[in-house]
Amino acid sequence: MTDMKQLEERLKNAFYWFHEYPELSYEEYNTTAKIREILESYHIEILPYDLETGLVAVIRGEQDGPVQMLRCDIDALPIVEQTALSYRSKTEGKMHACGHDMHIVAGLGCAVLLQENRDKLRGTVKVVFQPAEESSLGALKILETDIMENVDFVWGFHADPTNAAGVIGIREGYVTAAVDRFVITVKGIGCHGAHPDDGIDPILVSAAIVQALQSIVSRNVNAFHPSLLSVTRICAGTTWNVIPPEAVMEGTVRTMEREDRVLYEKKVKEIAEKTAQAYGAEAVVQWIAGPPATYNDKKMADLCEQKAKEMGFEVVLEESSMGGDDFAFYEEKIPGCYVKVGTGVGHPIHHPAFAVNPEVLLPTAKYLTEILLG
Repeated sequence: MTDMKQLEERLKNAFYWFHEYPELSYEEYNTTAKIREILESYHIEILPYDLETGLVAVIRGEQDGPVQMLRCDIDALPIVEQTALSYRSKTEGKMHACGHDMHIVAGLGCAVLLQENRDKLRGTVKVVFQPAEESSLGALKILETDIMENVDFVWGFHADPTNAAGVIGIREGYVTAAVDRFVITVKGIGCHGAHPDDGIDPILVSAAIVQALQSIVSRNVNAFHPSLLSVTRICAGTTWNVIPPEAVMEGTVRTMEREDRVLYEKKVKEIAEKTAQAYGAEAVVQWIAGPPATYNDKKMADLCEQKAKEMGFEVVLEESSMGGDDFAFYEEKIPGCYVKVGTGVGHPIHHPAFAVNPEVLLPTAKYLTEILLG
């Protein structure tokens, strides 16, 4: 039997290491090597997939049953850490500011506990240490392989700094939004700033487009459907007395309902192109689709709640978020559930002072194990 004190100590030490040595999306080479080292020390099977970063462990139960998958994301963010932690990042400009170090370690702990409880495990569990979640497309690296080919259910979880340790957030239905990006290039005619009548001002056109785009959420989308559009970057011009020939704006659209996602793409292109045309300019719209909305299967959410209560966790209604997660790509294939694990109330994710309470590591691993044992 695994000594829980020893396991907890090892998980904490692994967590400190991952936090000290963060790696960005598609660069998680040392992270992957460390995950492999820990899994091999417990004689846990690693599937021979040719992933550049990330890996897949498998635990084969001694009873017949489904194939389940647990997703644990592993990448960090390009953020300068501003904590006083003794194990703060030693890599300048990079930080685990979204809790993925906690996700890695909870997944490792779960794999160890499942390995020990193979006699109780019905079916098979694949623990996927997935790269590049922060790119919004890392899940596609997994989907390029046949890892998902025979999987029946997929489970995900995320660090939650809005709740104390010992609190689990669960809800059925939509929990994160679909994430899409757009780039609009407005082409006018450059001229002297003192003679705007000699040209077509792309900055003026861009301002009109920004205003008009907000009419989509206020006048085209069902008022009971959460959604938003934000223009987050505008770039134009090089000096104070020249009207430039071109302006570029970029932004994001977040939606829950599939029909709204289709509507936004159509309306963004229509509004940008026709508004520009009204001013005598041209707008070229690039639409970059990201992950769809994350949706929790009811039966799976009910199981998560049941197990949380049996283990003495406090259960709260998981907040729906306009943030996104590429976990949703898996749910396009099979039923899934994505829960939030309280990691201590503090700074929000992606904040330079974000921190996870290490005391949540073993309890989270135990909770995930109980869910997978069913």
